[in-house]
Amino acid sequence: MDKHFMRVALEEAKKALAINEVPIGAVIVYGNEIIATGYNQRETSQLSLSHAELIAIEKANQKLGTWRLEDCTLYVTLEPCQMCAGAIVQSRIKRVVFGALDGKAGCAGSILNILEEPRFNHQVELTSGVLQEECSMILTQFFQELRSKRKNQNKKRQSDELQ
Repeated sequence: MDKHFMRVALEEAKKALAINEVPIGAVIVYGNEIIATGYNQRETSQLSLSHAELIAIEKANQKLGTWRLEDCTLYVTLEPCQMCAGAIVQSRIKRVVFGALDGKAGCAGSILNILEEPRFNHQVELTSGVLQEECSMILTQFFQELRSKRKNQNKKRQSDELQ
């Protein structure tokens, strides 16, 4: 089932990609049913809180009518950052499944492991590497294209300045 729900999270990531956002998608499952989805919208909304996980958590809170998501599993294509990991702990999500590691901001094991920190009053079950290759590839391609666009824009600007 993990792969199935991660594929849905990848579809959410593609929605972010379609609007030129960093392609990260999230899905929250309760009793084998998807109750909430989200994808990055930070550039679109210009709100720093518009991460895929936070959007999905808010929708799940509304759907269930509670801030406690104790029997829910969150599927996300990229390892949660410190902000999202904190929100996951605070919302009491039972389990997190993620695809790609994030060596620059990952707080589910790469830099820190907020989700399993024993000093907090809630620990989250953690599964990593589900569809890791697909989750990594969509991000890699996005950033390669972004760098290429910026490089071409810089060349054009330099060319325009010379004329």
